[in-house]
Amino acid sequence: MEENLIKTCLHDRHVKQGALMSPFGGFDMPIQYDNITQEHNAVRHEVGVFDVSHMGEVRVKGPEAYKFVSHIFVNDVTGAPDGQIFYGMMCYENGGTVDDLLVYKVNDEEYFLVINAANIDKDVAWIMQNAEGYDCVVTNESDYYGEVAIQGPKAEETVEKVLGIPCTDIPFYNFKTLHIDGEDIIISRTGYTGEDGFEIYGSHDFTVRVWDKLMDAGVQPCGLGCRDTLRFEVGLPLYGDELSADITPIEASLSMFVKLDKPEFIGKEALAKQKAEGVTRRIVGLELEGSAVPRHGYPVLVNGQKVGEITTGYKSISTGKSVAMAMIDKPYDKLGTEVEVQIRKKTFPAKVVKKRFYDKNYKK
Repeated sequence: MEENLIKTCLHDRHVKQGALMSPFGGFDMPIQYDNITQEHNAVRHEVGVFDVSHMGEVRVKGPEAYKFVSHIFVNDVTGAPDGQIFYGMMCYENGGTVDDLLVYKVNDEEYFLVINAANIDKDVAWIMQNAEGYDCVVTNESDYYGEVAIQGPKAEETVEKVLGIPCTDIPFYNFKTLHIDGEDIIISRTGYTGEDGFEIYGSHDFTVRVWDKLMDAGVQPCGLGCRDTLRFEVGLPLYGDELSADITPIEASLSMFVKLDKPEFIGKEALAKQKAEGVTRRIVGLELEGSAVPRHGYPVLVNGQKVGEITTGYKSISTGKSVAMAMIDKPYDKLGTEVEVQIRKKTFPAKVVKKRFYDKNYKK
């Protein structure tokens, strides 16, 4: 194992349970316990739990918290009720993506930002740098929080019965702060799987107790392997694949989260230009003929010429089809366009399809 990998508060549990561990975003994380297919299907049909303590948490607090969050976030949090959550991106001036994140609105003077593990140091530095001149305090709370994600059709029942945490009244993309075992914990109806589910944030001790209760109740532990297959099937992006400093939200086909009718925000000018003039490439879905599996970085060709490359590809566990998300040059991004994917020395026919390969099952 690499020497300087960070361990989450549940690391010892994973090792004891025989999980396959691997570096991810600077952390030593479980990739799978039993097998990816079993874990994936548990989440699609019943319930599974993930250790997502590697995610970063940043709190923004003060009289100008709303003004500052609006300045760094492409989505619009104006007028939102307390307890609502927003998905969106932070962007550089040129429109490239700093990170995609969730913004939890505690109230107009307090917001809780959840960022990607691999980006914590970079994001926090960027947020701090841009907070200068705003009357608010930015605190990196990543070291304090552990986090589990309980996902699947039976998630609500599991959280209520096994953990005794009331959650039925939490709407999708909303959260509550509860006082449990002498501390404030956050529970949100969010996830990264396309299924109903909850994410619970608390101290390391609290997180360990939650994990142990779930294991005692026989809930399937899930690794990052199936977290990727699940998010991919429902068209959710992964930073580093479908979004990056070189990929804007518009190119990632995520322009619905970029609200140009709100006041100035970092990257607005560049993104407005892309929306108005169009982009030269964008992320689309591909479906391959046969069972060859496309992987990240494989070239996409038309008449032998490279017109793009795969960002994520799998044989979809839920549908059995070989599918991928790919960054494709225009005009080859239109639905139904026939292309080829080069896998080692062979090429395989594929066509452009919608990038959601499986329908989401969120609780309305």
